[in-house]
Order: sequence, then C-alpha cells, then structure tokens
Amino acid sequence: MKARSLFPAILQDLKSKKMVFLAGPRQVGKTTLAQQILTQAKNSAYLNWDNRSHRKQILNVQWPEAPACIVLDELHKYRTWKGFIKGEYDVHKDHYQFIITGSARMDLYRRSSDSLQGRYHHLRLHPFSLNELSKQLPKLKPSEKLKFKDKDLDKAQENLERLFDYSGFPEPLLKASPQNHRRWQKERLDRFFREDVRDLENIRDLASLELLADLLPEKIGSPISLNSLREDLEVSHRAVSHWMDVLDRLYYSFRIQPFSSSKIRSLKKEAKVYLWDWTLIDDPALRFENLMASHLLKLCHFLEDTEGYPMGLYYLRDVDKREVDFVVTLKRKVWFVVEAKFKSDQISSHLKYFQKRLDIPFSFQVTYQNFRDYVQNGIHLLPAAKFLSALV
Repeated sequence: MKARSLFPAILQDLKSKKMVFLAGPRQVGKTTLAQQILTQAKNSAYLNWDNRSHRKQILNVQWPEAPACIVLDELHKYRTWKGFIKGEYDVHKDHYQFIITGSARMDLYRRSSDSLQGRYHHLRLHPFSLNELSKQLPKLKPSEKLKFKDKDLDKAQENLERLFDYSGFPEPLLKASPQNHRRWQKERLDRFFREDVRDLENIRDLASLELLADLLPEKIGSPISLNSLREDLEVSHRAVSHWMDVLDRLYYSFRIQPFSSSKIRSLKKEAKVYLWDWTLIDDPALRFENLMASHLLKLCHFLEDTEGYPMGLYYLRDVDKREVDFVVTLKRKVWFVVEAKFKSDQISSHLKYFQKRLDIPFSFQVTYQNFRDYVQNGIHLLPAAKFLSALV
C-alpha cells in the first residue's frame, strides 16, 4: 500500500465527528483512498451511487450496524444530495462517520451552497508525490526551514524519473508501461471532455474547448495571454476566459498569479498555467517545471486543508523580464522561492536579484539532471530528488 499524505488527516477529521469531502481530479485515487480508510473501521460500507443496488441502499437509508464508517461515492449525482446527507449527518453523527467522494464535480457542487457549513472538512487529493512513493511524509512547519533527507537519494531519483515519465496518477505510475500510459491518457481525456465538461458546463463549442486544451502544453512556464489565445481560436475574449475557468474548476489545469511587492516593479495580471497531468507536455524542461509546480501546489493545499494555514503559490516577474518560477507564501509573506532548472550548475542571476531585493528567507534552485549541491550567498542549489524530500 502506497502512503498517501491525507490518510492520517482523514482519520483525524472523522474522529472529530466531521464529514470528509474528498475532491480532486478524475482517476487520482479518491475511491481507493476512501476504501483504505474503511479498513480501519469495525463496521463499514462502500456505496456507489452509480450502482443500482447501492443506490437503493442509499435511498432506503440501509446503513451498517453502528458505529460504522460509510463511504458515499458519486453521491452528488443525486439531485437533492446536500439535503439528504445533511439530514443523515445531523441525526447519526454520533454513530456514523461519512466520507463523500466524487469526481471533479464534487468541489463545484460544494461551493454552490453553504447548507452544509460546519459539518464537514474539505480535502483535495493530488496525484502521487515523490515522498508518497517513498513512504516518507515529513512534518512541516510553515515559515521554518525545510528539512531535506540525504538518505536513499538514488532510489528517490528513480522514483522521480517514474513520476516524470508516467505522471503521479496511480494507474500509469504504478504500471510504468509506456503503452499503458498512452492508452490511459487518451481514455482519461475522452471521458473528461465527454462526461465532466458535458455534465457540468453549458459549452456549445466543445471542439474549441478541446483545441484550447491542446494549446496549453506549449504555454507552460510563460505568462499566458488570453488575448493571444482568443486570436488563435478565433473566438471572443469572454469565451476564452470562461473556458480557462472551466478547465481550472474541473482539475485539468491550474494557474498561478504574479507576486506583487512595492519593492519591485512586478507584473500585475498575467498568470502562468500548469496542468494536473504534466506528462501531456513534451518539452522536458517545461514538463519538469510543471512537475515542480504540482508538488508545490500540493504542499499549499495540504497545509490549507489539514492545518488551516493561509497559503499561496505565485511566481516572480518584473517589468524588466527578470523571473523566478515559484514563490510560496504564508499569510501573503514569502516563505521560500524556487527556480526550477532542467539542468544547470550555476545559480540564476534573476534568483540572486530577487533574493537581495526582497530579502527572501529561503531561496532554492532545483535541478532535474544536475546533482550539484551547494549554498552560495544564501541560495541553495540542489537536485530535485533531495528538494522534494522536504515536501508532502
């Protein structure tokens, strides 16, 4: 069993008599994780709304003998699911634990109403990270210095290369077969556009939305211009803006904004876009940058969802086009910055500039193919396998 960073958090939330809403992209492992949680309970039930007999059990409120843990998968497909689960929780919260899982749609429905407020904790499940593959989950203290591991770096590098080649999604990652990965990726994208997008969003021009998605892998790592995309697709600015929001909401892509500070003449608007499945990107340097972005976003979401810290992920870029890839913040204050380089043994001059200008507490340049490890003027250059050992 591979360790997932949310496993102990879910157990703790259930003990506190809260429901757990488990969200995340399609095929990220939500159902598997929920079923692993059930093994910790004396009595349990896994009920999937898509299964006819399970659906009948849910509607007839046929729960196992109390106390028990119950997983309700795809429950949001039930039109009045929020009122239903609210009533069941209010009556049975002292005897039953509820985990509600589903596809990307769960998060959208959750935000559409506050009728369940105070009754649940919302957790976002990400693809596997390097530490989850290594079964080494560190204890993190935001604003403090990251703690790196020096042991088993050769094994960590092997795991990193698997992540790089096959993504962090469980099926292609664990099978590690190029053929399986290609087939999985195609089938997942087909279902994403034909089911998730079709069921949730009123998009008449689905072909143009798919074309937009095809354009994004080439835009990784640079501020993205919606006007440029509008011209490429020959549609309105409003349409492109809406489609980008749809892709973000449904866990196809995510965007990070530029970090603003009075100490630098920073960009104000243009975001950078990244994909939840970084293996859609052919360029190795851009794929590695996306892999780093995904790990850092996972760190921020983990600390927000499990500890309540107000985290942020940004990038640095000023009007003179000096840029650093990532800024991780706590309460809008810089915790650390990261420059991702596919291969480099020299510290970036831009990183040096911002380190001095903004008085950044911790600065890192992280490389995929170069394994030099040294500190110069407060900036730590180190291999990705070692840097990621400090994250979740």
